[in-house]
Amino acid sequence: MFPPKEIREKLGLHPHKKVIYRVENGKLIVEPIPSLKEVISEPQPVEITLEEFHKFRKELSKRLES
Repeated sequence: MFPPKEIREKLGLHPHKKVIYRVENGKLIVEPIPSLKEVISEPQPVEITLEEFHKFRKELSKRLES
């Protein structure tokens, strides 16, 4: 069984496109696996210094304790 054409087009599914299947809360989830080119073209993650990370972690811990 294949998803209808309209759904395949919305998801960018085309012949030979690899997908991941998983079950969540009794539902079948189908996600396309991005190509290396797609991954490289995505915006880069935000970078922080180790000091900034520790400061954020301490602040978050304080908020959770109160």
